[in-house]
Amino acid sequence: VQLQASGGGLVQAGGSLRLSCAASGRTLSSYVTGWFRQAPGKEREFVAAISWRGTRTRYADSVKGRFTISRDNAENTVYLQMNSLKPEDTAVYYCAAGLDSGSYYYALIGMYGYWGQGTLVTVSS
Repeated sequence: VQLQASGGGLVQAGGSLRLSCAASGRTLSSYVTGWFRQAPGKEREFVAAISWRGTRTRYADSVKGRFTISRDNAENTVYLQMNSLKPEDTAVYYCAAGLDSGSYYYALIGMYGYWGQGTLVTVSS
């Protein structure tokens, strides 16, 4: 599976962005798809994930109530709607896909075998 993340950009605090993760080479419909982010000088961290049917989601506490993950299997694309953005959301955002090992594992980097190249989100104060 090849993943292409897009939709990043510069936005003011309180604004919104929608990231897209488009897959090619293989359908995403049998994979859990997640979003991770990495800020400068920090480790990559989990943001959100969604099961292949879209029936299970999981969010990092820092984004709950502000971010929404969704997927369109017909379009082979997963989205991350980000609202009420804060400067601390500034990071490179990566999408990833992996086989479903149970929602307990959705936040673990090791569950994901496929990664996109990342898209930069910058939130100004």
